[in-house]
Amino acid sequence: MWLLLAFVAVPLIEIALFIKLGGFIGLWPTLAIVVLTAFLGTWLVRNQGALAISQLRGSFAELSDPTEPLAHGAMILIAGVLLLTPGFFTDAFGFLLLFPPFRAVAYRYIRARIEVQSFAMGERSRQDTNPGTTIIDAEYTEVDPSKPPTQGSSGWTKH
Repeated sequence: MWLLLAFVAVPLIEIALFIKLGGFIGLWPTLAIVVLTAFLGTWLVRNQGALAISQLRGSFAELSDPTEPLAHGAMILIAGVLLLTPGFFTDAFGFLLLFPPFRAVAYRYIRARIEVQSFAMGERSRQDTNPGTTIIDAEYTEVDPSKPPTQGSSGWTKH
């Protein structure tokens, strides 16, 4: 229900802001602001995204929990979508998500409401396998020995 409300409310808010701001400063300055925020947002998303990827690689290299860098990367991605969507309301939230202290607060808020069942990095757990055994993943088809082959010999085997 809340998602439907967001899909209805956000465009209405955007239209109202376009009308109000367009009436106050004019059509061309309003359009210039929209285009300028898209370019500025793209540049900021690119820089923040590179930083998030660097932090993610660092967490993988150190074999530490990558949850926070992944969450920051997801928020930066959402910020990019919001900043490329024309409108002042979505731009405000997009720029807010590019602000690292806000992302940290949002991450703590989300993390407090999500329970992680398990997390493992490094070597595969050997609980269900015997050490030293080799596992070969393959597909097979059972052949009924009482049925004669439907095709003749391929020539690769002797009968």
